[in-house]
Amino acid sequence: MRRLLASVVTLLGVIFVLVTLFKFVPGDPARIIAGLQATPAQVEAIRKTMGLEQSVIVQFRDFLEKLLHGNMGVSARTGSSVISEIGQRLPYTLELAVFGTLFGVVFGILLGVLAAKHKGKVTDTIASMVGVMGISMPVYWLGILLILVFSVQLKLLPIGGAASLQSLIMPTITLGVFSMALVSRMTRSTMLDSLIQDYVRTARAKGVNARAVVYIHALRNAFIPVLTVIGLQFGTLLGGAVLTETVFAWPGLGRLLVDSINARDFPMVQGIVLTFAAMFIVVNIITDLLYSVVDPRVRLYD
Repeated sequence: MRRLLASVVTLLGVIFVLVTLFKFVPGDPARIIAGLQATPAQVEAIRKTMGLEQSVIVQFRDFLEKLLHGNMGVSARTGSSVISEIGQRLPYTLELAVFGTLFGVVFGILLGVLAAKHKGKVTDTIASMVGVMGISMPVYWLGILLILVFSVQLKLLPIGGAASLQSLIMPTITLGVFSMALVSRMTRSTMLDSLIQDYVRTARAKGVNARAVVYIHALRNAFIPVLTVIGLQFGTLLGGAVLTETVFAWPGLGRLLVDSINARDFPMVQGIVLTFAAMFIVVNIITDLLYSVVDPRVRLYD
């Protein structure tokens, strides 16, 4: 309950910041939305409709009232409901984040375990190099590189869009590589600590299968820090796939956010950023709850 209350306070803070930012936007938001050819009367009408002439506190209160009634306003670019447009794009972003996280978790844990098992050997060196490369490569550069190789040269995958499952492959790899690198580094670090513990030596002395020792005894006890990284990365992918969605023309919230910023569609930008913040908070709460599932020694009330 404390975490839920803290999450509500955090969301209120995000809303207040979003409303306040309108005051610091260069130029007149109403004039930007109305266009250069609009008359002063039209600009003033838009300003009153959006409540821009009111104080920040009043705008904050009005936004909360609308939000409680399921209303985030109307898009200045399309004239449709902000919530309806977000609802249409959200499944694509969730799909990309889930598959990108799964890619990063599966391959990241495998690399991390292999590196820990073969510490100081060639396998460890290769896994460490892959991890450094995955963290260092910019997302947009990797995406463009994949397009050049698999779409332009080999003609195996579509360049962009979301018309088929094949369209999901390159965006998933692009997002998952960075997560894979982080998860592999954290897995290696925690596994090295677990493999030297007494319970691992005892299991080996009793003749327990080597794979069972590594993947059941050591990995499970080393998994909580890894779970933290996974949760943070999943939350980041939900709100941080902007570049990937733009490169691959993926019809998710990230691409909608870029289009809305370019069109100065401030109500849509507010709604998307608030959605990203809410999803990130929910993912963090779920991650905290999963701690006790992974390790029964963890108590949520401690």
